[in-house]
Amino acid sequence: MTPAASPRPGPLAGIKVLDFGHMVMGPSCGLILADLGAEVMRIEPPGGDPTRRLRGLGMGFFTNFNRNKSSAQIDLKQGDASREVLDRALRWADVAIENFAPGVMKNLGLDYEAVRAINPRIVYCSLKGFLPGPYQDRLALDEVAQMMGGMAFMTGPEGQPLRAGGSIVDITGGMFGAIGILAALREREHTGSGQLVQSALYETAAFYSGQHMAYYALSGQAPRPMPSRDHLFTVYDLFRTRDNDVFVAVTSEQHWQRFCEEFGLAELFADPAHATQADRLKVRGPLTQSIADVFATLGSDEIVERCARARLPVAKVNRPEQLMDDQHLRESGQLLPTRLPDGREVPLPALPFRMDGRTLGIVRQPQPAGAQTRDFLTALGYGAEEIESLADAGVFPDTASTFPIAAPVGV
Repeated sequence: MTPAASPRPGPLAGIKVLDFGHMVMGPSCGLILADLGAEVMRIEPPGGDPTRRLRGLGMGFFTNFNRNKSSAQIDLKQGDASREVLDRALRWADVAIENFAPGVMKNLGLDYEAVRAINPRIVYCSLKGFLPGPYQDRLALDEVAQMMGGMAFMTGPEGQPLRAGGSIVDITGGMFGAIGILAALREREHTGSGQLVQSALYETAAFYSGQHMAYYALSGQAPRPMPSRDHLFTVYDLFRTRDNDVFVAVTSEQHWQRFCEEFGLAELFADPAHATQADRLKVRGPLTQSIADVFATLGSDEIVERCARARLPVAKVNRPEQLMDDQHLRESGQLLPTRLPDGREVPLPALPFRMDGRTLGIVRQPQPAGAQTRDFLTALGYGAEEIESLADAGVFPDTASTFPIAAPVGV
């Protein structure tokens, strides 16, 4: 049964958010709040967030991270008129999110100290490359953080550091920012005051490496990259099949028995050299090769079906586009019909949790840049004539901006 997104207000209904974010980290933070029911207003420059115009693998960033948000285009550099709009917006907001380079918001007069003077109750989330410290003024990207934070070393083969295949640090850094925002809103209920919440890429990557740091402290040995790590289990590998690669894990004695029964490996099971996990690790190379020879004659779907039947961890190696038609994601309601700039709808992942059995769905599709500018100004108390004057003064462009999807190119 497919759970439908509930039409009832989300748990953050009534919370108002100004999202100054761009690229991935800031918008992913705003996305979490928006999906949870907050009213999130993206503040974009004239012409729209440049993220909308990215090419290569970045062309999907805007669509994926900006559902359930509204959009207003405000020129932050139009003097007193735009300053007054921003002051009203900051008084309207409970939360502000930004992930610009160090010093940008201060130069605009929109750093936390300036914003707090306007609205002492605001929760201001600043997402950067580094938390305050010796590196705080450096620029950083997801890949920079993965290299510095030990993740790339642990991911790639020996001597070949490799970033993860998704913007994992950007997204998780934004998620930690959202967690901090929720905690600050809860604290505001008791203190009446907002606060500065900070999250950063480098510290997020270091958090991922914490388990390996603990291993080093306990063992006295430097951890080796995942492709060459010491194995805890005999069968914990990627196997080549007739048509696709499949990962299979056999992690207990009960798993081993069921695995051998399912794939007719009675001879391997009866061999005294394979009696225990410790015994099997001693002959891991030839034993794994015997299993690989069997799997090479089978199709990947058959192996997945049989491992699932035997209650064994198993995964076929999927490409991202294959997830768009994944039976489990589709039938469980975890794919949301999301509108592209050209009007087509494609299935993209919902947040990976449910509340009271509900998938957090789409209330508002990703919007053209500035689609709600006039409505937002009205909500801030501007009358029709004042709004026309702001348009004439260049505070906002008078039409929403849309962008065609570019042909894919390499990055």
